[in-house]
Amino acid sequence: MLTRLHVRGFKNLVDVDVRFGPFTCIAGTNGVGKSNLFDAIRFLSNLATYPLRRAALMVRDEQNTSDDSRGFSARTGDLRSLFTRAGEQYSDALVVEAEMIIPEKGEDNLGQPATAKITFLKYRLELGYEEETPLSTVSRLVIRHESLVHINRGEAGRRLGFPHTTSWRDSVITGRRTVEFISTEQRDNGLFIRRHQEGAGNPQPYPADKLVSTVLSSVNGGEAPTAALARREMQSWQLLQLEPSALRMPDPLSAPAHMSSNGAHLPATLYRLGRLHGDRVYARVGNRLAELNEDVRHVRVERDEKRDLLIIEVADRTGTQHPARALSDGTLRFLALTVLEEDDQVGGVLCLEEPENGIHPARITAMLDLLRDIVTDTDQPLEKGTQLRQIIINTHSPAVVNSLPLDTLVVARRVSNEVQFAALPDTWRTSGNSSDADNAVTMNELLAYLNPEGSSPATKPKSPADRRLRDHFAGQYDLFEQYLQVL
Repeated sequence: MLTRLHVRGFKNLVDVDVRFGPFTCIAGTNGVGKSNLFDAIRFLSNLATYPLRRAALMVRDEQNTSDDSRGFSARTGDLRSLFTRAGEQYSDALVVEAEMIIPEKGEDNLGQPATAKITFLKYRLELGYEEETPLSTVSRLVIRHESLVHINRGEAGRRLGFPHTTSWRDSVITGRRTVEFISTEQRDNGLFIRRHQEGAGNPQPYPADKLVSTVLSSVNGGEAPTAALARREMQSWQLLQLEPSALRMPDPLSAPAHMSSNGAHLPATLYRLGRLHGDRVYARVGNRLAELNEDVRHVRVERDEKRDLLIIEVADRTGTQHPARALSDGTLRFLALTVLEEDDQVGGVLCLEEPENGIHPARITAMLDLLRDIVTDTDQPLEKGTQLRQIIINTHSPAVVNSLPLDTLVVARRVSNEVQFAALPDTWRTSGNSSDADNAVTMNELLAYLNPEGSSPATKPKSPADRRLRDHFAGQYDLFEQYLQVL
């Protein structure tokens, strides 16, 4: 669980510090830089797996592509595009610092069991940029600092900030530690990144100028179990980009039974859950989908033995079965998130961009309720074997902003050529933090910012009775798209 992210020198994130709860909504106009925060999270996640250069080239490059494309800096190979630019000058350092809660027990990337010494950690990474040299024909990223340290349990209540019970905090923050897990040391012969043993033994030093990957990305559960679990936690941070084309595809019987970040293998995932938990899973998925559209009566996975395929089918109120290829984009995305809610093997941070896309305005509340139900309940102790789940969304929709509790909102605003993040007053994000309180924005300011044409009274929250009346007369939007099928 990512509880705080401090970024400096990354794209237009000149110096931002954002705290996260189980559910966070980043609200701001298009083009302000909301997606750059997601890119920073993904970059950190990719660095836990891939070499520095490859992780950098996987980041979207908005300077060289349009807002609507899925461009990546790999198209130009320009590592410098990650660094904040002012005119012709680039930032000399890219710094990312993350505070996180990791699982107490788990496995490393090789399947070795690992138990964390302490579960509340802070990871800090500073990168620099080096131009081509006579010995190298390409530019490169260099590590100037890398550290992984514990955060004392006594500080947890203040550091977390978001509302939670003591019993929940005690169930997820455990253990103790007195020394670092990874540290940086300047010696006469250069800069070294040190991986500390969690048992007996001296720290293992690595020359920073020789490293092509972070030290964290190479740890294993045998020598450094806490660092290995921190690595696994960061690897679980993903951006869900649910593509209708992937969601519509049936799965072969041999397909992986875990949904990809683009929504691929949805049928195999739901089929696995059905085999594990029986028909009650299909019933819950169907009931949840019916909150989006009252026409839904049942959801199932059809096993086509002749073609060796798994196909999702949705039955309407007449009993007619509709395959996934006939469902609307919004319905498919909602279905994928409903299946994700049921899958207890999915944990970590899930980032979604503008989840309201493809959803009828009258059903936005149903989508937001689903997302908030997916995340960890901080009022109850975490059950053994259960993973922490967290969702971060972004939006430019006043309707979404108006439907969410104020303390879930973070406002992205462009000031000069950089993005700044602010909270709303009288929320946990501003209490006890004078700088955040000074930068707070009111709801009226936020709505005016998102909707320059003006917010009418109709955009304000309705009473429960009005909401039901509005939904009733809004009518059903098309759940099933019509396709001409060649028989």
